[in-house]
Amino acid sequence: MATQEPSPPSSMESNKPGFPKKILGNKLEDKHLCNCCHNILRRPFQAQCGHRFCSYCFNRTVSNGPQKCNACIKEDIFEDPTSILKQGCAFPDNAVRREVESLSAACINENCTWKGSIKEYEMSHEGHCEFMIIPCPSCKECIRFNEQERHNERECPERTLNCKYCKEPFHFKNIKAHDEICPKYPMICEGCAKKKIPREKYVDHIKFCSKFRTPCRFHVVGCDMSVEKEKIHDHERAYAYEHLNLLLHYIMGMKVSMEGLQPQGLEVAGHKLVELQQSLRELEARVSQLSTTSSGPPVQGAVASTSSSSAGPSGPSTSAPLPPPPTLAPTLSVSTSFTPLPSSVGAALELQLHSEKTKVAELGRRCSELEVKSSTFENVVCVLNREVERFATTMEASNRQHKLDQDKIEALSNKVRQLERTVGLKDLTVAEMEGRLREMAATTFDGVFVWRISDFGKKRQDAIAGRAPAMFSPAFYTNKYGYKMCLRIYLNGDGTGRGSHLSLFFVVMRGQSDALLKWPFNQKVTLMLLDQSNREHIIDAFRPDVTSSSFQRPVSEMNIASGCPLFCPLSKLDGKNSYIRDDTIFIKAIVDLTGL
Repeated sequence: MATQEPSPPSSMESNKPGFPKKILGNKLEDKHLCNCCHNILRRPFQAQCGHRFCSYCFNRTVSNGPQKCNACIKEDIFEDPTSILKQGCAFPDNAVRREVESLSAACINENCTWKGSIKEYEMSHEGHCEFMIIPCPSCKECIRFNEQERHNERECPERTLNCKYCKEPFHFKNIKAHDEICPKYPMICEGCAKKKIPREKYVDHIKFCSKFRTPCRFHVVGCDMSVEKEKIHDHERAYAYEHLNLLLHYIMGMKVSMEGLQPQGLEVAGHKLVELQQSLRELEARVSQLSTTSSGPPVQGAVASTSSSSAGPSGPSTSAPLPPPPTLAPTLSVSTSFTPLPSSVGAALELQLHSEKTKVAELGRRCSELEVKSSTFENVVCVLNREVERFATTMEASNRQHKLDQDKIEALSNKVRQLERTVGLKDLTVAEMEGRLREMAATTFDGVFVWRISDFGKKRQDAIAGRAPAMFSPAFYTNKYGYKMCLRIYLNGDGTGRGSHLSLFFVVMRGQSDALLKWPFNQKVTLMLLDQSNREHIIDAFRPDVTSSSFQRPVSEMNIASGCPLFCPLSKLDGKNSYIRDDTIFIKAIVDLTGL
């Protein structure tokens, strides 16, 4: 029989320094101490100078060449070459070794009650003590040796797990981050409440889910309701009045925006029109003045010649000549003859006047277009108002009926939710009962248990990859009120059998009748790998070590497994064999009931 934990390197290989002083149960003598590590001698060597060293300490000291003996220097007895330590100058001191190994010792680990000689400590207890404190190789936390397996499987924050959905490995501390990105993570549809939809298929599901809520088509004009896809048409019919109101407000807002722009444009056009009218009056006045000037009497010298010519045969004129315009008198120069205004100036003024009239006509046309557009929008608003009034009465009745329907739906929904909760509780109860029935169907009460392991090839590959290195069997009993037990198997081996053997272990579990049973467990256990041709079964048997904690009364769900790490060579299971049929193997356990 062997335990499942791998044994640490043996101290017999002289790869350790001396024993700690605290293990001695009697007085410590200086002759038993190493002159290098100052601990109790382990495999003592005596140098030429007479000082003793542990085998490990001596070899480490001389590994870099000859060294001076520090003990000789300290005692002031240094002699050359006697006090020089080098390879070949020391011999094993077997007399002191036997003397040291016969000294009484006690384990220094807390709560450990082991006692014996130093030889027994070195041979069987050192490195195997269940109460030994060791660091976890992953998280560096200090744990007891007997808690290493439980820590690695359940407590270590750096342990590696396999996602139960996508089977990808990840560190335990990253479990929440992995759940956020896992493509196989089961999600629940918010519409139809369907469960276990893989995240990678969730988007495709909601595209076609008739219960999924989507925004109303009138959200662009202000409807903020989300409706199930199959009820979108019912929503549009039920909320037609609200939708028309929203649409009306939207169009009115557009109209106000346009009217906010039109007064500004009309005001600018009015200012321009006033300016053009002023310019037009000024131009007409100038043209009138110019016309009067060109047809009136000349100034100064021209007046005399005109008077003399008018006092002809017809006599003097009866109308007095028009005085020149005051604005032009300063601009006229004294001359003896009249120079008429050039005709090009009048033509230019006519062109400018025509241009200003064209601009005024354009502004008037644009004002007319704006008035036509405003009238059109007013007609649209009137039509919408009539439609709103027509729908108002119908919608009021529809709203009343809708409210009654909503009350009924709410009452039915409450009943449905209550029924769903009841069904959920029933499902949990049924699942729990099914689990118990499966366990009871596989349970035996006579100490004999046959474990059928199907899909052997796949499960062995999982064990090789580290995804599921170990498997537990259902529980079985020696009798109805007897010991509760199970088996644990490593399909790729464990400890000394890892990678080469199939390892099989026996586990004592905590039962409901443990207080009535005799402890420690002391019944013979026989483990078998059945030959399905009934020719050559692989059998191993052991009687429990009553001093081992594996067979004491359990204080947790199960004790540490104990059994056979080298139960069956894996080479026997490769190729064609009679132990595997239809990718299935059978493990049998027999507990001797003698004395129960």
